[in-house]
Amino acid sequence: MQSYGNTSFLSLPTTAFLCSQQCPAGIVLKSYDWAKQQRNEGRCVVCGNHSIIECDVFDILLRGEQPLVLVLARGLKTKWDPEIERAVQANRLLVLSPFEKSVKRVTRETAFVRNKAIIQLSSKIVVGYKTPNGQLDGLLEGCIYESV
Repeated sequence: MQSYGNTSFLSLPTTAFLCSQQCPAGIVLKSYDWAKQQRNEGRCVVCGNHSIIECDVFDILLRGEQPLVLVLARGLKTKWDPEIERAVQANRLLVLSPFEKSVKRVTRETAFVRNKAIIQLSSKIVVGYKTPNGQLDGLLEGCIYESV
C-alpha cells in the first residue's frame, strides 16, 4: 500500500464510510449530519472520494481537526490540492493507495479494490447507501455494518 501522510493513524480505531454513486436525497442529509458528528467527536474516519456523497463527507471531515484517512481508487498523485497538502502537513491526514503511481484512472475495478481496502483498514463500517444488487452491496455481503 502506497502512503502519504501520518501512517500512525492506522493504529487508531477507525470507521469506514462507504456510499454508492446513486443515493436517495434523505440519505444525503443523514450522511452530512453523520460526518459532522464524527468530526465534532474527533473520530478517525477512513473514506474514499469517488461518489458525490463520499466527496462531500470527506470535505466535511477535512474541515475538522480529527485524524482522517483517504483511500484512493488510483495511484498516489505527485501534486496535491492545497487542502490535502495542508492537512497532511498539519499531521492530520493520511492518504493511501493500493495501486502504483502509474494507475491514473479510476475504474469500476479500482473502486472495488479501494472499497475492499477501506473495509480491511477499518474497525467499524458505516454505509450511507448501497444500491441493491450493486457492487458495494456485493462487497458488503457477510460484513457487519451500520447505516447512517
